[in-house]
Parts: sequence; structure tokens; C-alpha cells
Amino acid sequence: MTYTNFTIETDADGIALVTWDMPDKSMNVFTVEVLQELDAICDATTADEAVKGVVFTSGKKDAFSGGADITMLKAMFDAYEAEKASNPEAATQLLFDNAGKMSQIFRKIETCGKPWVSAINGVCMGGAFELSLACHGRVAADSEAVKIALPEVKIGIFPGAGGTQRVPRLTNQQDALQMMTTGQNLKPARAKAMGLIDEIAPPKKLVDAAKKMIKDGLKPVQPWDEKGFKLPGGKVYSPAGANVWPAASAILRRETHMNYPGAAAILKCVYEGLLVPFDVGLTIEQRYFTQVLQSREAGAMLRSIFVSLQELNKGARRPDDVKPTKFKKIGVLGAGFMGAGIAYVTARAGIPVVLLDRDMEAAAKGKAHSEGLLKKAMQKGRTTQADADKLLSLITPTADYADFDGCDLIIEAVFEDSGVKKAATEQAEAVIKRTTVFASNTSTIPITDLAKNSVRPKNFIGIHFFSPVDKMMLVEIIMGKRTSGKALAVAMDYVRAIKKTPIVVNDTRGFYVNRCVLRYMSEAYNMLIEGVPPAMIENAAKMAGMPVGPLSLNDETAIDLSQKILKQTVRDLGEKAVDPRHIELVDTMIETYGRLGRKNGKGFYDYPEKPAKKHLWPELKDMYPQQDADAIDFEELKERFLYTIALEAARVMGEGIVTDPREADVGSILAIGFAPYTGGTLSYIDGIGAEAFVARAKQLQKKYGAQFKPPRVLTDMAKTGETFYQRFNPYPELDKADAA
Repeated sequence: MTYTNFTIETDADGIALVTWDMPDKSMNVFTVEVLQELDAICDATTADEAVKGVVFTSGKKDAFSGGADITMLKAMFDAYEAEKASNPEAATQLLFDNAGKMSQIFRKIETCGKPWVSAINGVCMGGAFELSLACHGRVAADSEAVKIALPEVKIGIFPGAGGTQRVPRLTNQQDALQMMTTGQNLKPARAKAMGLIDEIAPPKKLVDAAKKMIKDGLKPVQPWDEKGFKLPGGKVYSPAGANVWPAASAILRRETHMNYPGAAAILKCVYEGLLVPFDVGLTIEQRYFTQVLQSREAGAMLRSIFVSLQELNKGARRPDDVKPTKFKKIGVLGAGFMGAGIAYVTARAGIPVVLLDRDMEAAAKGKAHSEGLLKKAMQKGRTTQADADKLLSLITPTADYADFDGCDLIIEAVFEDSGVKKAATEQAEAVIKRTTVFASNTSTIPITDLAKNSVRPKNFIGIHFFSPVDKMMLVEIIMGKRTSGKALAVAMDYVRAIKKTPIVVNDTRGFYVNRCVLRYMSEAYNMLIEGVPPAMIENAAKMAGMPVGPLSLNDETAIDLSQKILKQTVRDLGEKAVDPRHIELVDTMIETYGRLGRKNGKGFYDYPEKPAKKHLWPELKDMYPQQDADAIDFEELKERFLYTIALEAARVMGEGIVTDPREADVGSILAIGFAPYTGGTLSYIDGIGAEAFVARAKQLQKKYGAQFKPPRVLTDMAKTGETFYQRFNPYPELDKADAA
């Protein structure tokens, strides 16, 4: 029998080599067809007396499998939603049945009576590692390309194909819980130390090592299917278990604030599953998986962090009529912190980059930034000296604009001053081709205004990075009024080349992300002025799902920068554009107390020398009369942070600044860490429902001010019952296809 996604070769020893190599895909993924073929292969090899065992591997270089495919998950949800309207019970049963299909096939493999060995040659994620766990032996290549993980919790679900049952039966419960609740990547050595793989072999000897396990008499029975099996970490009800489980519950609450049903379900599955026989444990897992799949959090996270993120990374918003750009040389204008970071990520992508500043000393200092990052990476074993030297050889520091000749793209990252940017633009355009795209990494100045300095405004665009450039995964691409589709395509090709996520934003003050960030910090100012204890402000934000409290964030961005933004806003838009109490607050922090933020070691927090940790400035609470903490509605504080950011995102959509809800959601998560369990700013509103959201926003407006006034787009949606994904449908072509 022939298969579309697999090949089978049986050697003279009767060992069948099953190679997973999906056509027209760079990565193997689980689809309905793949599972059907895998099921058939299990039946065929089991029935064939000539086959003594099976080695399962991948035909993709440095990649075993990335797990489940979008289409399979989407089909599961679509079937559930279609049935739910008419028969909720039948819909849940359908979801339960579909959720168990992968697990059932894996269980068939491990009970087929013949030994299976997984030969892991590269990235092995999610369901692919759950398949490997169902095999009787596991060998991983001794390669940096091998990354093993069960990362499902990061997209709102959990390992539901036997992962929560097999991992804690192979390793101790503490390590199992940590691996699954964090979704951490494991290198082969760590996976072997945990007992999750059996051997590590040179890449060229991987399949041979897997076959040797079978020749040496590998048992075709899992440890938990044998009589007398004992858990490696001891029973749940044992002295060891008594140390693990209370701490695990406390850590889960501390790290997630119980916002993530998938993470909580992992603890339940492991705890309950280890008290019963293995097959009962699989049923427990399947029930919890079905329950989590129906949660608002799972639906929102799967859509934004899994589906939408992949679509945006593949260029969903890129113009189709422009040929892809292959970058041979890129110029970075300005070798300061941002410019140096941009040069580093460009070179890391293998693209030669010219890094220009006012003199060679400044340009060389910019290149030294990359040297520092690489030195740290080498100390942590993340790169080699040879790879570091190769990257550094791609960065050419210069003070001569003539070196920009031949660049496919220029990225300007000079000081945030219109005059400085004007001079830099004119000098660069004097030596580059008229067809070269010129991008500004401005964070505050409208692109349309900066494009006035250019003789080719159609080729002028904004590419807004976030700090630190090497770590932040989002890039805002800002369209000026005259920016062409070609410039947009080139900018998107570049952002994708450096493996970051692009979102397209139309021109406005603060663009999208900064408008949301400023609302977040502004609401913290309001709370301080109201007399809410500073610690309560920070804790409310973090318990609402934000990764960093607003006061801590303000320290990182600098309080004097907030002062400049407030005063510039007054100059541009008038005194009514800002709350005078906010200006008074930052003026007092800076001018009375000299507190600028982390950069001078004192802001809303104090920053003592290490190893001491930062802590809130004790005198901060004395700046305003304090409320009684017991009388404050803590849940309302959490709501205020999420509502003020989400309302700003709604305004941005209503103004046409962002036009695709996927970009608003993904952008809010990647840039400011907006409560990932909500799926992003617009999914948060959609999850509550426009009508209920508007009603609550009006209550908050009445109590706390105009920042909670719902924009017209939201009040209109409240009347019609629409969601953002309906009103601003990102898939109009699918609707047309359905209608046809």
C-alpha cells in the first residue's frame, strides 16, 4: 500500500522504517489524513509477520514535527459550533469523540504487540512528542536542532493525546508538571536525564541506533502496562507527593492567577490520572480536554496565538501583486541602542548590513552591541564562536553615506527629532536608488509628516521596532498617506526575513501599540491619585493577566519620557488633551524627587545594587491620601486596566488605524503582553459581548471618567450584536466562497 505522507521500507532484519515526509510542507504536522494513514500503518505493520518492529522518523531536515495542523483544530471547532446551536449535548459528545481520536491511535501503537522506536531528528512538539512517548523507545539526535516540548498550554489547551499520563509515568511528578505547565523546550540531554528519551545518537547514526534498540530485544510493552509498575517519583499519596502537590497548586496560582484553564487542567489530569489505571487516566484526560476546548480562553488563545499568529507570520496582509524581495544588503541609519539592535537582528537573519553613524567611533560602538549580545549567548551555550564571528562579519560600521549604495532597504533609527530625521533622510536619499524603500523607526512622529522630507514619499514607510529589538517579536509597519503597496510588501518581506511578526497600522499619533500602552500607564496614574496603594495597583494589573505592572513598566520606559510625551501632547492638541493631574504627578516625581525611572536607579521603584531586588519606593504612598485597602474593589481594579486598553483598541479599529482584528489581538499580546488568556484586546471584548461590555464601560465611565467612554463602533456593535471578527471580517474571500 502507498501513502501520501509516509514511506515504509522493511530491511532484512524485518525492521520497518516509517518515514514521515509530507509533500509541499517544510514541517510535518498532524492532519486528519495523516492520522488515518498512521492508523493504517499501525494495522499493516502489526498484521505483517515479516515486520519485527517499527522505527518512526521524519524525512524533514532538522524537523520531526510541529504537532497539530491549524486545519484539523479548526475542523474540530467548526463541527462543534455547527452542532451546538441545535443540540448542545450532541455537540459536546462530538467534541469529546474527536478529541480522543489521536490518543486512541497512539494507544493502539503502544499495545500492538510489536516494538516501535521514535527516531527524533529535530523539532518535536506537541502531538509529535506524545506520539513518541507512545513508542516503546525514543532516540534523539545529538543536535542543536532537536527541541522537545509539550507547548500546548501556551495556546490555551494542554497535552491531550496522552501527554499528561505518560510524562509523569516516565519522570517524577515535579519535573512533569513543570514541563507541561510552562511548555518549556527540552534539549536531548535534559530529556534523557528526565527519562523521557532513552538514547542520544549522532545525527547520521540516528536510525541505526533506533534499529539497534529493536534488535537488542526492546519490549513491545510500556512500563505502565506491566504488573508491578511503580511511579518513578512515588505515589501521589506518599511523603514525596505531599511535598509536590501543595507546592504545585500554590505555584500555579502564583504564576497564572488561575486565568488559564488549560494549566489548571494539567494538574487535575496528572493528580487524578496517577490514582487510576492508565486507560482510565486517558479517559480523564479526554474529558478535561473536551472541557477546556469549550472554554472562552481556549477558543480565544487558539485563534490569536496559534491561528492568527501563523497567518500574520506567513504574510496574510502582504500585497499579492508584488514580487517577494530577496535582501542582499540593508542599511541602518543610526547606531544607537535601537539601530544597533536592528543591525543585530538583520545580521542574525544572514543579511549583510551597513551600520552608519556620525563617525566611525559611534558606528563601531553600535557593532559592539552585537558583540555583547553574542558574548552572553556563548556563555549560555546558545551559539558558538564560529557562528558569532560569521554574524559579526555581516555588520559593516561606517560614517560614509556612500556605503548605502546598493541597499535594498534603508532603516532610519536616529534620535527622535524631526530636524535630525530630515537631515538623515536627505543625505541617505542622495546616494540610494529612487526605487529603494526608506523606512523610519519612529515611535511618535507621524510617518506622513516624515515623508515630506523625502523626494519619493511612495517608497517611504514606518517600521517601528520595540525595545529590546533582539527579544521583542512584534514590528509595527506604518503606512503614510502616500505609501505604496510595493513599500508595504518590501517592509513585510524584511520583517518576515528577520523572523518577527508584522502588523500593518495606518498613520496616527502613537500608532497602535503606544496608544494602548499609554492608556495602561495613565490608568495607573489615576489610581495613584485616587489613593489606591501602589502595591495593590501593581498586583491588580498582574492578576488581570498583564506581565508587568504599569508602574514598573513606566520605570522601564522612563518617567521623563512620559513627561515629554504629556507636554508634547499639550503643545500639539491643547491642554484639554491630557489630565493636568498627570503632569503634576510626573513633574513632582522628576523635579522634586529626581526620580526618572530605572535608568537612574529610582522611579516608582527603588533599584538597589544586586543581589537585592527592586521594590516600590516607600514614599510613593505618601504623595496622595491613601484609601482603606479593604474598602477597594480589587476585581474592579483589574477590570479597569483591561477595559481601558481594550477600549483604546476599539477606538483604533473605529478610526481605521488598524483594519484587521487579528493584528489588533496579536499585536496587543506580543507588544504589551495584554492578558494572553483573553486572546487579545478585541477578543476580550468579543468574549464578553459588545452589549455587556458597553454597559459595564458606561458604569466605569460614570465612576472614573471619560477614558471609559465607549467609541461609536462599539455602541453600534452593541445594538447589532456583532463581534469585531464579524464586523471587520479578516476572511472575506472565504465568505464569498461559501456563498458561491
